[in-house]
Amino acid sequence: MPDSSAAAPAPKSAPSGPTVLYAEKLWPNPWIWLVSAGLSSAGILMLAPISIWAGITAAIVLFVIISVLLVVSTPSITVTTATLQVGRATIERGYLGKVTAFRGKEATAERGTRLNGLAYLCIRGWVDPVVRIEIDDPSDRTPYWLTSTRHPEQLIAALSS
Repeated sequence: MPDSSAAAPAPKSAPSGPTVLYAEKLWPNPWIWLVSAGLSSAGILMLAPISIWAGITAAIVLFVIISVLLVVSTPSITVTTATLQVGRATIERGYLGKVTAFRGKEATAERGTRLNGLAYLCIRGWVDPVVRIEIDDPSDRTPYWLTSTRHPEQLIAALSS
């Protein structure tokens, strides 16, 4: 009688998922890191009257905390043959409609005065261009996704393929 707790044989080849057509991480710009260093130096100002070494230690700890938060909160944009993932949200590509890129003043208007309150947003202040992706799902109240991207033309090309 075979043992029911025996392990099943492993498959010979790894399962292949959907092909990634486009991938981008919205990393902070260098000036964000400089601001982080400036904010963390406040630890020196707060603790220098007690001990300069305590102030330096506090500044280092604050910079590490800010850096970890920036890295952990960095969203990614991934387009596969089957889905679009922006930050934590994922949608099947069959529900995507018109895709439009905006730069400069037009991007500012999309993030501000033209913004629909029901839109899904993945915006980073240090990335100027945005892409608006219409949603064609009758059961979803979200009219569109608006996301920052450094390469709007490449994102549109990946979504069009």
